[in-house]
Amino acid sequence: MEPPVDSPAAAPAGAPATYALIERAIAYLRAQRAEQPELEALAAHIGLSASRTQRLFSRWAGVSPKRFLQFLTVQYAKRQMIHTGDLLQLSLATGLSGPGRLHDLFVNMEAMSPGEFRRAAAGLVILYGLGDSPFGRAMIAFTTRGICHLSFVDAAGTPAAMLRRNWPQASLRRDDVAAAALLRQVFGVSRGGPDRGLSLWVSGSNFQIQVWRALLQVPFAGLLSYRQLAELAGRPGAARAVGSALACNPVAYLIPCHRVLRESGDFGAYHWGSERKMAICGWEAASAAEDVSGRARPGGAGTRA
Repeated sequence: MEPPVDSPAAAPAGAPATYALIERAIAYLRAQRAEQPELEALAAHIGLSASRTQRLFSRWAGVSPKRFLQFLTVQYAKRQMIHTGDLLQLSLATGLSGPGRLHDLFVNMEAMSPGEFRRAAAGLVILYGLGDSPFGRAMIAFTTRGICHLSFVDAAGTPAAMLRRNWPQASLRRDDVAAAALLRQVFGVSRGGPDRGLSLWVSGSNFQIQVWRALLQVPFAGLLSYRQLAELAGRPGAARAVGSALACNPVAYLIPCHRVLRESGDFGAYHWGSERKMAICGWEAASAAEDVSGRARPGGAGTRA
């Protein structure tokens, strides 16, 4: 019997149960990309009927599985990376006013060393909690100065333990209601990126901050290579070091390391899973395509009309 994930009483499309099915579907599409599998083959793989697979996938992504697969092909990645060389052109193509808008929307990043950051956090109250995102369960932590952590959570655990390692002197308070509301701000937008009222409070080395700031110039749905990001950060030839800086990114999605691909156009690895990286890129691409055509963006957690 098929699971009742698509019943009227089911959770919204960003719920973990639905994303788990979508993740399996994306993993299959990725593995079989060269064969361009038909809907029936995808449906059989995830254990649903073809009609339900089409309906569920389209509800989550805003496009059919076939169209989503096109967004995830190497050809799409290469084409977008070429356009990303001209950030203004890509910004306009995705319905944005310019390459700096994403930065202006939400970033207030302070370039402090990790030691300075920890000292500043002495006695600080950090709220944290778990909630749903379009890409599965997520954990977010925040202070009065901004969001300091965002990650995807695939298994039950003690999220406070990781926060305690990074901020040993801070006071940690769990608030899942506030966290869920903040996650809706992060992922529930109508066009071009997160809510304007958001800010970040993170620390890193000077090089890491350079790389993260450069990455924030890449428009919504844009893609680029490690080499291009190194050039954008003013450090040409430092592609390998750029990869290390991205691995230290404390705020998933908002600092969009998912938009950096290998030079070949392959999506490559991602701290929270390569299928999730492909899902985010495809979701953004589908969203941007819908925006440009004048229709509403695909639904996600908290999306506003």
